[in-house]
Amino acid sequence: MSDTEEVEQVEEEAQEEEAQEVHEPVHEPEKKHRPVPTLTAPKIPEGEKVDFDDIQKKRQNKDLVELQALIDNHFESRKKEEEDILALKERIEKRRAERAEQQRIRADKEKERQARLAEEKARREEEDAKRRAEDDLKKKKALSSMGATYSSYLAKADQKRGKKQTARELKKKILAERRKPLNVDHLSEDKLREKAKELWDSLYQLETEKYEYLEKIKRQKYDILSLRCRVEALSKFSKKAGAKGKVGGRWK
Repeated sequence: MSDTEEVEQVEEEAQEEEAQEVHEPVHEPEKKHRPVPTLTAPKIPEGEKVDFDDIQKKRQNKDLVELQALIDNHFESRKKEEEDILALKERIEKRRAERAEQQRIRADKEKERQARLAEEKARREEEDAKRRAEDDLKKKKALSSMGATYSSYLAKADQKRGKKQTARELKKKILAERRKPLNVDHLSEDKLREKAKELWDSLYQLETEKYEYLEKIKRQKYDILSLRCRVEALSKFSKKAGAKGKVGGRWK
């Protein structure tokens, strides 16, 4: 038998087994029946009569007691809430009164501050007015003194101008005396020579005097400079001697 034939035989056997499984009936499990409990009427004690009205009354009384307890609890909680509300209102009123008092105190302080500022402003304005008046008075005095000083200055200037004019006039007078008119038109040659020699001698004399004056000025300047140097040296020497001779704030 070949391999293909064996495979076909195995497949046929598998198909036959599947067909048998399909045709076999399925057995369902049997349902179990639960036992039904038997109901029995409540036993009433023999020889006693049941009063349903009494039972109903007791139940109503119990309900009334519970309802009354609930009502009492409700009113107690309501009373407590009202007390809390009253306490809250009192705190609110107290807080409002405190706030009003604080606002009043703040307003009073603000009024005092404004009054103090107004007083300081008035005092400052008064001081400024006094200061301005004093400054104006000082300015007037200064202007009056300046006017007097200026008038004296003008007088001194006029006096100096007069002195300058006088010195100038004196110089002109001296020059006019020295500058004599030549009048050489009518002179002869010998007279002209004599006149020229006279002018030369006069010029020589003037130059000699000028030289002597210049030398005198130079000598005076030299003397002044030497004296100034000696004075400075003496002042330095006196300062050094004073510093050496003074010990501990005392002189030796």
